This record gives sequence, structure tokens and C-alpha cells, in this order.
Amino acid sequence: MSECLFCKIAAGEIPSSKVYEDEICYAFHDIDPQAPAHFLVIPKAHIGSVAEVNGDNAGVVGHIFTVIAKVCQELGLESYRVVSNIGEQAGQSVFHLHFHVLSGRDMTWPPG
Repeated sequence: MSECLFCKIAAGEIPSSKVYEDEICYAFHDIDPQAPAHFLVIPKAHIGSVAEVNGDNAGVVGHIFTVIAKVCQELGLESYRVVSNIGEQAGQSVFHLHFHVLSGRDMTWPPG
């Protein structure tokens, strides 16, 4: 998608603070962190949200969760929260599948 912010970030067209990258996904620090550690993991292929995950692309999501566990271990994050907002009412502002990974502070429940 030529107008998608996260597609442009994954393609290197918009600068970001890279945390991790491979052929399937890209991870970068959030520009407005909500915790001492806050990064996003996105697939390089455009998927609009969790609502668009299907049998053809579900492996990408499994890979992303493997990457999240690996990166958190490398960063020494023993406790963290993974969040994906689906739709405007849930707070999704960029319509490209992404997972927020937050750590370094107490996480309250319910989140709000």
C-alpha cells in the first residue's frame, strides 16, 4: 500500500529507530512511548489488522510472536504486555497490523 505509514517505515522510506528486522517483519521504537520500553512489531507485507488474519497469512503472526519473545529476552524484559488494537473504536490509528510491546512499569487492568 503506497500510502500506508507502516509500509513506508518497513520499506525504509520513513526513518525509524530499528529494534529488529528480518525478511518477514520489522520492529521499531514507538515515537510516543507509553512505558520505559515500548516498541512495535509489524509485518512487512500489508495486513490491515488482526481482523484480516487468515489461513494464508497466519504464519506471519506466529513468526511475529516468536520475534517478540526473542527481542524481549535479548532486552532483558521478563514481564511485558503485547497489544493490538483493531478498529477505530479500539484505538487503531494506523491500519496496518502491528503489535505494541510495553514493559518497564506496572500494567494496570483493565487497561482502559
